Amino acid sequence: MTEQHETMMYPTIEELLGRTDSKFRLVTLGALRACQINSYFGQLGEGLGAMVPPQVLTMSRKPLSIAFEEIAVDKIIATDPPEATEEAVLPDSMIPTGDANLDDADLDDAGLGDTDLDSAS
Repeated sequence: MTEQHETMMYPTIEELLGRTDSKFRLVTLGALRACQINSYFGQLGEGLGAMVPPQVLTMSRKPLSIAFEEIAVDKIIATDPPEATEEAVLPDSMIPTGDANLDDADLDDAGLGDTDLDSAS
């Protein structure tokens, strides 16, 4: 019987794809967590403690590898953002449309009545 060695990539891509619903979510989740881990290691000397440390014991020193190991053991799970409520959405009157109605504007107060703007220079 041959001895099976661990591959260069651990955990395997197939194992990681089983943890998320798509490869795009896996890439996004891994990248976001790797950024958080990188920030954690960057602020260690400052003693701030604002970032969450790695959630697995690992020999890996690369943030993306650590993130993938966390995903493989279900320490990091992808969730959908909460749905936007109606209160969070701007009313239609607050959304700029780019359609300026110059007929309603009071141009006489600004001294721009019916004068030709090209001759103003």
